[in-house]
Amino acid sequence: MIFLTVGTHYFGFERLVKEMDEISGKIDEEVIAQIGSTKYKPKNMKYFTFIEEEEKILELYKKARIIISHAGAGTVLTVLWYKKPAIIVPRLKEFNEHIDNHQLELAEVLKKEGKAIIVYNIENLNDAINKTREIMFKQSHKNQTLVDFLKESIARMEK
Repeated sequence: MIFLTVGTHYFGFERLVKEMDEISGKIDEEVIAQIGSTKYKPKNMKYFTFIEEEEKILELYKKARIIISHAGAGTVLTVLWYKKPAIIVPRLKEFNEHIDNHQLELAEVLKKEGKAIIVYNIENLNDAINKTREIMFKQSHKNQTLVDFLKESIARMEK
Protein backbone atom coordinates (compact mmCIF):
# COMPACT_ATOMS: atom_id res chain seq x y z
CA MET A 1 0.00 0.00 0.00
CA ILE A 2 1.13 3.52 -0.80
CA PHE A 3 0.18 6.22 1.68
CA LEU A 4 0.02 9.83 0.51
CA THR A 5 -0.24 12.62 3.08
CA VAL A 6 -0.32 16.37 2.47
CA GLY A 7 -0.62 17.47 6.09
CA THR A 8 -3.04 19.88 7.71
CA HIS A 9 -2.11 23.15 6.03
CA TYR A 10 -5.00 25.33 4.87
CA PHE A 11 -3.53 25.45 1.35
CA GLY A 12 -4.47 22.52 -0.85
CA PHE A 13 -1.89 20.42 -2.70
CA GLU A 14 -3.74 19.92 -5.98
CA ARG A 15 -0.72 19.08 -8.12
CA LEU A 16 0.43 16.21 -5.88
CA VAL A 17 -3.03 14.74 -5.28
CA LYS A 18 -4.00 14.91 -8.97
CA GLU A 19 -0.76 13.28 -10.13
CA MET A 20 -0.99 10.49 -7.54
CA ASP A 21 -4.62 9.89 -8.48
CA GLU A 22 -3.61 9.50 -12.13
CA ILE A 23 -0.79 7.11 -11.20
CA SER A 24 -3.12 5.19 -8.90
CA GLY A 25 -5.40 4.42 -11.84
CA LYS A 26 -2.50 2.74 -13.66
CA ILE A 27 -0.87 0.62 -10.93
CA ASP A 28 -1.87 -2.57 -9.18
CA GLU A 29 -1.36 -1.34 -5.62
CA GLU A 30 -3.73 0.22 -3.15
CA VAL A 31 -3.24 3.94 -2.57
CA ILE A 32 -4.73 5.74 0.41
CA ALA A 33 -4.47 9.52 0.53
CA GLN A 34 -4.93 12.16 3.20
CA ILE A 35 -5.75 15.17 1.01
CA GLY A 36 -6.34 17.87 3.63
CA SER A 37 -7.66 21.13 2.16
CA THR A 38 -7.14 19.99 -1.44
CA LYS A 39 -10.24 20.74 -3.53
CA TYR A 40 -9.59 18.00 -6.13
CA LYS A 41 -11.41 14.79 -5.23
CA PRO A 42 -9.58 11.62 -6.34
CA LYS A 43 -11.28 9.07 -8.58
CA ASN A 44 -8.75 6.21 -8.46
CA MET A 45 -7.65 6.05 -4.84
CA LYS A 46 -9.21 5.95 -1.40
CA TYR A 47 -8.95 9.27 0.39
CA PHE A 48 -9.95 11.31 3.40
CA THR A 49 -9.41 14.97 4.26
CA PHE A 50 -8.37 14.98 7.92
CA ILE A 51 -8.50 12.42 10.68
CA GLU A 52 -9.11 13.10 14.35
CA GLU A 53 -7.75 9.86 15.78
CA GLU A 54 -3.95 9.96 15.64
CA GLU A 55 -3.63 6.20 16.03
CA LYS A 56 -5.61 5.64 12.80
CA ILE A 57 -3.26 7.75 10.70
CA LEU A 58 -0.21 6.22 12.40
CA GLU A 59 -1.54 2.81 11.40
CA LEU A 60 -1.46 3.95 7.76
CA TYR A 61 2.19 5.01 8.15
CA LYS A 62 2.94 1.60 9.66
CA LYS A 63 1.18 -0.41 6.92
CA ALA A 64 2.53 1.58 3.97
CA ARG A 65 5.20 0.21 1.67
CA ILE A 66 5.97 3.77 0.51
CA ILE A 67 5.02 7.10 2.05
CA ILE A 68 4.59 10.09 -0.24
CA SER A 69 4.46 13.40 1.57
CA HIS A 70 4.87 17.14 1.50
CA ALA A 71 8.01 18.45 3.25
CA GLY A 72 6.34 19.52 6.48
CA ALA A 73 8.63 19.00 9.47
CA GLY A 74 6.10 17.07 11.57
CA THR A 75 5.17 14.75 8.74
CA VAL A 76 8.81 14.18 7.78
CA LEU A 77 9.71 13.23 11.35
CA THR A 78 6.86 10.72 11.41
CA VAL A 79 7.96 9.26 8.07
CA LEU A 80 11.54 8.88 9.36
CA TRP A 81 10.29 7.27 12.57
CA TYR A 82 8.58 4.49 10.62
CA LYS A 83 11.69 3.88 8.48
CA LYS A 84 9.75 3.57 5.24
CA PRO A 85 10.90 4.54 1.78
CA ALA A 86 9.86 8.17 1.45
CA ILE A 87 9.08 10.37 -1.50
CA ILE A 88 8.93 14.02 -0.56
CA VAL A 89 7.27 16.64 -2.76
CA PRO A 90 7.89 20.12 -1.33
CA ARG A 91 4.99 22.54 -1.43
CA LEU A 92 5.89 25.53 -3.60
CA LYS A 93 4.77 29.13 -3.46
CA GLU A 94 4.57 29.39 -7.27
CA PHE A 95 1.70 26.86 -7.25
CA ASN A 96 -0.07 28.55 -4.30
CA GLU A 97 0.71 25.55 -2.07
CA HIS A 98 2.35 27.60 0.67
CA ILE A 99 3.26 31.19 1.55
CA ASP A 100 6.94 30.64 0.73
CA ASN A 101 9.38 27.92 -0.39
CA HIS A 102 10.77 26.92 3.01
CA GLN A 103 9.92 23.24 2.37
CA LEU A 104 12.72 23.19 -0.21
CA GLU A 105 15.28 23.57 2.61
CA LEU A 106 14.07 20.50 4.47
CA ALA A 107 13.82 18.55 1.22
CA GLU A 108 17.46 19.34 0.43
CA VAL A 109 18.62 18.09 3.84
CA LEU A 110 16.65 14.86 3.39
CA LYS A 111 18.15 14.39 -0.06
CA LYS A 112 21.70 15.07 1.19
CA GLU A 113 21.23 12.60 4.07
CA GLY A 114 19.85 9.92 1.73
CA LYS A 115 16.60 9.77 3.71
CA ALA A 116 14.16 10.36 0.86
CA ILE A 117 13.66 10.74 -2.84
CA ILE A 118 12.78 14.35 -3.57
CA VAL A 119 10.40 15.19 -6.40
CA TYR A 120 10.57 18.80 -7.58
CA ASN A 121 8.84 18.25 -10.93
CA ILE A 122 5.53 16.45 -10.35
CA GLU A 123 5.85 14.59 -13.68
CA ASN A 124 8.71 12.63 -12.04
CA LEU A 125 6.52 11.15 -9.30
CA ASN A 126 5.90 7.84 -11.07
CA ASP A 127 9.65 7.39 -11.69
CA ALA A 128 10.28 8.08 -8.00
CA ILE A 129 7.74 5.41 -7.01
CA ASN A 130 9.48 2.91 -9.27
CA LYS A 131 12.87 3.95 -7.87
CA THR A 132 11.84 3.04 -4.31
CA ARG A 133 11.96 -0.62 -5.28
CA GLU A 134 15.66 -0.26 -6.12
CA ILE A 135 16.93 1.85 -3.24
CA MET A 136 17.90 0.92 0.29
CA PHE A 137 17.53 3.93 2.53
CA LYS A 138 19.89 4.85 5.33
CA GLN A 139 17.75 4.88 8.44
CA SER A 140 18.32 5.69 12.07
CA HIS A 141 16.32 7.05 14.97
CA LYS A 142 18.96 9.70 15.57
CA ASN A 143 20.01 11.89 12.75
CA GLN A 144 21.76 14.83 14.35
CA THR A 145 22.13 16.80 11.12
CA LEU A 146 18.40 16.67 10.49
CA VAL A 147 17.54 17.36 14.14
CA ASP A 148 19.88 20.38 14.18
CA PHE A 149 18.36 21.67 10.94
CA LEU A 150 14.82 21.39 12.33
CA LYS A 151 15.79 23.13 15.59
CA GLU A 152 17.44 25.99 13.70
CA SER A 153 14.45 26.35 11.37
CA ILE A 154 12.01 26.49 14.27
CA ALA A 155 14.18 29.06 16.05
CA ARG A 156 14.20 31.24 12.91
CA MET A 157 10.40 31.05 12.64
CA GLU A 158 9.98 32.14 16.28
CA LYS A 159 11.95 35.37 15.70
